[in-house]
Amino acid sequence: MNASVPFSGAVDLASLVAKANAPATGAPGAPQAMTETNAGQFVQESQRRPVFVLLCSSLEPSCADLTARIASIAREYGDSVLLVTVDVDIEVGLAGAFQIQAVPAMLALVAGRPVPLFQGGPDDPQIREVFAKVVEIARQSGMDVSGLPSSAADADQAPTEPPLPPLHQEAFDAIERDDLDAALAAYDKALKENPRDADARAGRAQVGLVARTRDAVPAVVRAAAEASSDIDAHLAVADLDIVVGQVEDAFARLLDVIGRTKGEDRDRVRLRLVDLFEVVGPTDPRVALARKALASALN
Repeated sequence: MNASVPFSGAVDLASLVAKANAPATGAPGAPQAMTETNAGQFVQESQRRPVFVLLCSSLEPSCADLTARIASIAREYGDSVLLVTVDVDIEVGLAGAFQIQAVPAMLALVAGRPVPLFQGGPDDPQIREVFAKVVEIARQSGMDVSGLPSSAADADQAPTEPPLPPLHQEAFDAIERDDLDAALAAYDKALKENPRDADARAGRAQVGLVARTRDAVPAVVRAAAEASSDIDAHLAVADLDIVVGQVEDAFARLLDVIGRTKGEDRDRVRLRLVDLFEVVGPTDPRVALARKALASALN
């Protein structure tokens, strides 16, 4: 398992975004189907709790047994985790987006980031270890996973969460009632008061991404960009790429547009790219590389 995937420094704020158009939970532990159409909803849900993604094929005999065993273990966590399945025979695009070479395979989404877990058919103790490690990554990312199984000693030593600043709390409350416009306004107020408020800047970027993509139909958006040089179409595809974890593709697309535009158009694309840097996280090495490319493109 690769536990070195970097997380945004504003994950504690991003965890609030899941309220926007989150998928139905269903029975605890019961797997739901991820498709290209609803993938963004599960990525949003991963801001609140870990989402385990099992990629299988109906042609692979071991998949049915593995799915049942993983679902049984997921049920032990109640509704603190979410298990989804991807039929790679149907959702070819998702298999490609997650860079899956063989099935069965499993990854987790934690705060919007994919965490590779395994390929093949591990035994139950190995699966339980994978779940435990993902839970720990979720805790380290700042996610509230207090409902997940933990020792009494850990619970006793858990620090008390400090209250959010007033405008951040206002954004939190707005997201809770699914009012993304109000959340954006609250973050704007916070940034007006303190332009150096990194958490507000990251929170605004992430809520903005949710607001722009929540009603998008991926196939329609991508087709529009393929058939046109319209800047808005390419901005929309870049947003969707970020949602499904295709970070390099999103950055490359916008850098390409910046390279062939000027004036206000170029500045608009630059601002969106910088906004997406905040979503991915300033410490992510892909952001560092894209920043260098952006500086070169603007010179």
